[in-house]
Formats: sequence, structure tokens, C-alpha cells
Amino acid sequence: MVGGITFYEGRGCRTFKEPKPCYQSTIARFVQEYPIKSEAVIAHIRQANQGDVLLENTHPFTRELWGRNWTYAHNGQLEGYKKLPVGHYRPIGKTDSEWVFCCILYQLAEKYPKKPTNWLTVYRFIAKLADQLKLMGVLNMLISDGQYMMAYCSTDLHWLTRKAPFGKAKLLDNDIEIDFQQHTQTTDIVSVIATKPLTGNENWHRIQPGSFVLFHFGKRIL
Repeated sequence: MVGGITFYEGRGCRTFKEPKPCYQSTIARFVQEYPIKSEAVIAHIRQANQGDVLLENTHPFTRELWGRNWTYAHNGQLEGYKKLPVGHYRPIGKTDSEWVFCCILYQLAEKYPKKPTNWLTVYRFIAKLADQLKLMGVLNMLISDGQYMMAYCSTDLHWLTRKAPFGKAKLLDNDIEIDFQQHTQTTDIVSVIATKPLTGNENWHRIQPGSFVLFHFGKRIL
């Protein structure tokens, strides 16, 4: 499986992607050791069901809209996606995911010719688009503009929020325990979204299929 990760820092973002299995990735090791403080992160491990194993097909994908960097990652497969309008947001690779991302941004740009002020309305509109897109297949997706993070569930997504007092977490697939007190400040609010729960001693919440959750700088607001 191949993967990538995007970190937001203020209005900027940096993305690391590599079309190699994660266990062979020098970028994965680099990101582990590189000291990055980020307000929003989207990471993706791809099974490459659609599109060849190439850099241009590797998630997450990033585009500009309203002077903001938007980032998108998708888990699932969609049929008939090439019929969707994308306008000037042309896909670079050959995945259904990137095509759908371009379609979402195009629909947003059409609905809001000027930069909107009510961002909750914007993300509710994205959810309506996702309701239509999931009829084409499986659409578990993350989308962010660096301030807000939205997770839409078609089949399987989970989330949790960590805040002070921070404790320890034990990973489910590895005998590793992480003490978050050593990596956080008391004012931090950290939310994590994943396909499956990652830890065994924390209270993960399942997103119901056909619904979404929205976070603002780590705090769940919808």
C-alpha cells in the first residue's frame, strides 16, 4: 500500500507522498523524525484499486479555492465518476478520488462565486454533494481547508477527541503505549479520524453511514 500526508501550518501546507509501500518509504521515516507542529493533518494509505501506482495517483490531493489550500482523501470506489463536472479543476492522475475532489471544488466555486462567510453552510453543502456521490459507490472521505476538517462516512469511519488531562493510549495493532502528556499542552484539543479505532483503551465514536462530523481546530462543532 502507498501513502501520503499533508500538514497545515497557518495558511500554508506541506505534503509528502510516495508511490511505494509504506514499509519501504524513506519519506515515511523522514516524516517520523521531522519536527512538525500542525493545526490539521490528513494522511492516507492507498490500496490502489483504481489508477496505477504512481505519484500523481497518490493521496491526499490539494487544490486552491478562495485563497485557501483544500486537501482531500478518499477511501472506497466509485462508478461512473467521469460523468461528473469538474470545470477548470482538471484531475492530474487517473483516480476516482481526485476526479470527485475536483467536482466538489467546482460545485463550491459555482455556488459561491465570492468567498463565503458562513463556513458551516459551506460544509453542509459539501455533505449534500457527498449524499449524491455515495450513490455511485463507497465514499468515506476527509476534506479540509486547514481550519475545518470534515469527515463523511459512507460505510466505516470513527473519531475521538483528546483534551486535558491527557492520558496514555495503547495501539491495537502494535504493543506500543503513547503518553500524550509528553506531546501536548493543556490548551490543546486533538481529534483523530480513522477508518477503524486505532487504540484499545479510548472511547471511539462511529460515524453513522450517510452522515458527517465537522471539526474546527480539533473541536467537534457539527
